[in-house]
Amino acid sequence: MARSATEDDIRRVYRDTIDDLYRFVSRRCDGDRALAEDVTQETWLRAVRVWYQDGLPDRPLAWLTTVAARLLSNHFRRPAEQRLDDAAHEPLAEDRDAAVDRTNKRSLVERALARLPLSQTRLLEAFHFDRTAVGQIAASSGLSERAVEGRLRRARQKLRQQIEADLAADKEGDDHD
Repeated sequence: MARSATEDDIRRVYRDTIDDLYRFVSRRCDGDRALAEDVTQETWLRAVRVWYQDGLPDRPLAWLTTVAARLLSNHFRRPAEQRLDDAAHEPLAEDRDAAVDRTNKRSLVERALARLPLSQTRLLEAFHFDRTAVGQIAASSGLSERAVEGRLRRARQKLRQQIEADLAADKEGDDHD
């Protein structure tokens, strides 16, 4: 953290990062929009408090996504009876095995995405998570639709390879336990 943050600095960072932060959080909330909004808001409250005191980080979005990931981790780790407002959002008897399986799959995909080149990660996120049409991606990136489709295919192949490597490593680790 280099210098103390001014209100203008924080507003600029907010404008530059809010969409990416909300997208990051909402993908990890299984469609729970209220939770995504709460976590995004809490992340920004913490950022303002810390940044006024300690200054802006070198990579604000990385700082924000780290805080948001920890808030989500804490939320999902907390027993259901301690979560606020959960009664209004979740059925009382969720199948634990299904929830664990969903969390494991999400973690596997997130780890694999994190190791892909940023351009491939953003392309996959835009198409699969944000549901952006190939034509829109092509127009915004200055590529032809055919080029976008080719890049999507290669990114999916790379993602599949990463996931398969992780599954093999996890299985190997289980065999040694």
